[in-house]
Amino acid sequence: MAAQKELNLRTYVPIYRDKSQNIKYFPGMLNLHLEILLRIFKKSELLRGDLRKMLKKIFVTVLALMLLFSIIGCSGQSTKSQGKYQDGIYFAQEDEFASSGWKYLVTLEVKGGKIVAADWNGVNKTGGPDKDTLSKAGKYPIVANGGAQADWHVQAEKVEAYLIETQDPSKISFKDGEGHTDDIAGVSIKVSEFFKLVEKALANGPVGRGKYQDGAYYAEEEGYTKDWKYTASLTVVNGFIVAADWNGVNINGGKDKDTLSKDGEYPIVTNGGAQADWHVQAEKAEAYLLSTQDPTKITYKDDAGHTDDIAGVSIHVKEFFELAQKALENGPIAEGPYKDGFYYAQQKEFTKGFKYMAHIAVKNGRIVAADWNGIAEEEGAPDKDNLSKSGEYGLVTKGNAQAEWHEQAQRAEAYLIETQDPTKISYKDDEGHTDDIAGVSIHVSEFFELAKEALKDAK
Repeated sequence: MAAQKELNLRTYVPIYRDKSQNIKYFPGMLNLHLEILLRIFKKSELLRGDLRKMLKKIFVTVLALMLLFSIIGCSGQSTKSQGKYQDGIYFAQEDEFASSGWKYLVTLEVKGGKIVAADWNGVNKTGGPDKDTLSKAGKYPIVANGGAQADWHVQAEKVEAYLIETQDPSKISFKDGEGHTDDIAGVSIKVSEFFKLVEKALANGPVGRGKYQDGAYYAEEEGYTKDWKYTASLTVVNGFIVAADWNGVNINGGKDKDTLSKDGEYPIVTNGGAQADWHVQAEKAEAYLLSTQDPTKITYKDDAGHTDDIAGVSIHVKEFFELAQKALENGPIAEGPYKDGFYYAQQKEFTKGFKYMAHIAVKNGRIVAADWNGIAEEEGAPDKDNLSKSGEYGLVTKGNAQAEWHEQAQRAEAYLIETQDPTKISYKDDEGHTDDIAGVSIHVSEFFELAKEALKDAK
């Protein structure tokens, strides 16, 4: 019986009860130590005075420490073995765009304490479609152009699957400083960015989804001011605005405003006394929108649209934020067959004081904006669109047309955006009149021929 009691003491000494009221015990070796302490305490009952009190204090202290270490040890082993995360949506992105123009981001979903979904993606500083969408559409050809073993989205899916399998972003080894790995079969792209972002997302905790629908967004001004028309392009991933591009296109074609500024050909510092070049200030405005996630969260100090809300910005920014708001209200752009960019063509010669031009904007593969206008032969004279809007062209009054020139031009532009193909138009005479567009009596062949020429480089 004594031997049996000793065995019970070493193996079954209760320590505490868990949440389910189950009795927990010390490990066997700790129970042995406890037995020794109990025997010492029993013998101490024969002692008197301070020695007995001291032994009591030692016994209580040691017992408390053993209890504490046992609970901590059990708790740590339980957390590690379960490997659980808090349920929710996690999101992280790189702080800056790389020199390539791209930045990576990661979205995770955790259910039941486990990572059940992972999305690795990239966005470009010029806005437009994300990297995954481009790759799936064949517009990010790393196999054809870079000799990769598989398209980017295919390899990204393998990386995502590896994380879901391991449930731990630290369980990956890299074979070089660029972040390539041999741990994932079929993956030759560098993957360190993904695993770093996963760690960042999990450390930040669940953030949920943003308020916008994922996709590419675009808007531009209706007319030109001093030969320029502003544009805004946005990218939304996991409901958040993750890329924003403010730019301008010229009625005469050529470089866009951002490129012109970067090349030193739009010298507002040297000639205008600005505190920074246009593209530098535009980037600060873009960053402000990414920070606030709301184009209406901006205040202006004058009617021109200047603001004190953004440090280092002295140019008027109202155009950008209003276009961003318009783009978001319009909703995401459907995917199309063209290459993203700005496309331009103009006639070689002037006719009756004007030569026509066509400017086409493509985002997410679709024609999202089209502009048909006439450049005045006389230097400093208004373009045909503005001349018509002012009433000076007088197509209705002088020519008995059913609508002014700029109104009919807008209908022709809208027809191209609807059909997405400049060849889908028929003419009823050699002058280029058509019955395909309601409310248009002017000849339109010049516009559609120029649009066809401009879009040659978009295929």
